[in-house]
Amino acid sequence: CAGAEAALLVVPSQFLRAVAEQVEAVLPQSVPVIVCAKGIERETGLLMTQVVEQAMPGRPLAVLSGPTFAAEVAADQPTAVTLATAEDSQGAEEDEALATQLAAALSTPTFRIYVSHDPVGVEVGGAVKNVIAIACGIAQGVGFGANTRAALITRGLAEIKRLAEALGGARETVSGLAGLGDLTLTCSSEQSRNFSFGLGLGRGETAEALLAGRPAVVEGVVNAVTVTDLARKLDVELPICEAVRAVVHEGQPISEAMAALLSRPLTREVSGP
Repeated sequence: CAGAEAALLVVPSQFLRAVAEQVEAVLPQSVPVIVCAKGIERETGLLMTQVVEQAMPGRPLAVLSGPTFAAEVAADQPTAVTLATAEDSQGAEEDEALATQLAAALSTPTFRIYVSHDPVGVEVGGAVKNVIAIACGIAQGVGFGANTRAALITRGLAEIKRLAEALGGARETVSGLAGLGDLTLTCSSEQSRNFSFGLGLGRGETAEALLAGRPAVVEGVVNAVTVTDLARKLDVELPICEAVRAVVHEGQPISEAMAALLSRPLTREVSGP
């Protein structure tokens, strides 16, 4: 960290605080921090930038998120992401300058960065999409097809919008790369750890067996609890996320969870007149 011009924190969400505290001890105070972890902290219900604000107070702060399978990024396949400056980290002009500077520094000919000033919307998209991806994997694992996946992605997007708005984020952000883009990617490919985990559940494997020996964290397993805990506190309805929680953590049979989702009262697709 000694000569760093910026620090990217790319660790599993539940380890972010501990790592941030260690980095804070050695990183020069003026160096900006970019949060790349996706999730909500289990013990506090805080978003990742809020965790870093506590562990590394007073720093220039941003969040980077979007539809990125690491192997494809490493292979220089065209990729687009969102970088959002954290609210109240500095003044408006300083935030604008920081976002522009970081975007220019991190962009490459195949890695394109779009700037946002809605870190809340960006972060909620990154956390909730992992849970929806498990639902999509389960659906495919039990034998459902493209219709079901499309419904889960679309209604999952509605859940992300509701939670983002309740936390002060913009619904429009969720329609962008860090929301719809990341959701579509994660819910549509076995490259996704969350999707493949759900796929195994749908095929009858246990969560314990699927998680044993995995070299990488399946963020949606923890986020199924953290996301729904936060939504309950805010009185936000997230039926798909609740169904995933019930299956993964409470032992509800998949058939019962699916039936409960499909038997919910009919309602408007979009709120309003």
